[in-house]
Amino acid sequence: MRRMRVQATLPRRGSRAVAVGAVTIGGGRPIVVQSMTNTDTADVAATALQVAELARAGSEIVRVTVGTREHARAVPAIRERLLAMNVAVPLVGDFHYNGHKLLAETPACAQALDKLRINPGNVGAGSNRDARFASIVEIACRAGKPVRIGVNGGSLDPELLARMMDENASRRPAAPAQEVAREAMIVSALESAQRACALGLPADAIVLSCKVSGVQELIGIYRSLAARCDYPLHLGLTEAGMGSKGIVASTAALAILLQEGIGDTIRVSLTPEPGGARTREVIVAQEILQTMGLRAFAPMVTACPGCGRTTSTVFQSLAQEIQDYVRSRMPEWRARRDGVENLTLAVMGCVVNGPGESRHADIGISLPGAGEAPVAPVYVDGRRTVTLRGEDIGAQFRRIVEDYVARRYPERQTAR
Repeated sequence: MRRMRVQATLPRRGSRAVAVGAVTIGGGRPIVVQSMTNTDTADVAATALQVAELARAGSEIVRVTVGTREHARAVPAIRERLLAMNVAVPLVGDFHYNGHKLLAETPACAQALDKLRINPGNVGAGSNRDARFASIVEIACRAGKPVRIGVNGGSLDPELLARMMDENASRRPAAPAQEVAREAMIVSALESAQRACALGLPADAIVLSCKVSGVQELIGIYRSLAARCDYPLHLGLTEAGMGSKGIVASTAALAILLQEGIGDTIRVSLTPEPGGARTREVIVAQEILQTMGLRAFAPMVTACPGCGRTTSTVFQSLAQEIQDYVRSRMPEWRARRDGVENLTLAVMGCVVNGPGESRHADIGISLPGAGEAPVAPVYVDGRRTVTLRGEDIGAQFRRIVEDYVARRYPERQTAR
């Protein structure tokens, strides 16, 4: 009996819908995957290339740093180069400290962006803060651009935090300092949104985030924030870390919140390993959503972990080969064939669970374990169809996958 596909039905919190270019965040729409470049934005060619790589990997919104005049002047050229590359992914400008100046000096920057990101903790201090915040919001209003008000634990408004700490100190009993700091982040986001609306920014042009690096802290903050507003929420740890630590931390935090219906768009902020691909954060974000049954992005490959019955590494190599293969084929498949992202594959290593898991997948192969006959039965739609042998099992299996995709997911008919 083949495994049924179950689309998770979660108690989605009602949120407004915010249009970011051609992408909609919130309003019950599918959860959106975001990423951010790490190139020098002033390097138009390198930044456009990385934006395109992230978009082709599946990032539906890409953020770029805008911290200098050179960055601001480069943004329109980056947009033009992306359009020439046939890449229409929405671009977000990340502004800190001097965004009010950069946007005022370079109006074309705001026009080329699809959203502005403001951190209320470092817009300015004292009497400057409100004026600078107002300047950015007014530019966003004139340009018709939405805004993400992104509060970060590491750059929380010090004046707001000091005021709330003083108020807390006068209470009996006083709340723990960490609890006050968490509340200050939420207050910063909500008060900033209220101020933006008072300045003329529509409520359906505001996205909020309150990002920290601790898993439990993030969960607590977003539960409280979600209960107190209906703005779309952007989820993610501020700094998740490297490798498995970053993946585990991001998954632990985001999965809990998403399961509770909290969150409308996510980013997995992985620190790339030296020379590592920036696109890995996109793949991890997609896999979090796909393994939870919230969205489908690419065929999923089930593979066993191996044990004493699988002394050969053939199944491991084939599982990696097939995973890489379907990801490399997805840009073309996605462009031409509807539904191929729902394809399921299984690459198993011995007779114990191999045939059963293979039957549950759309296409499965059960490779021989230690002491088993050197044959690999293949199951298609739950039926054993062929047995593969020889040194080129990988190539044979890829051909079976291609034939299945062509048969089950016909090419779209384009209007003439």
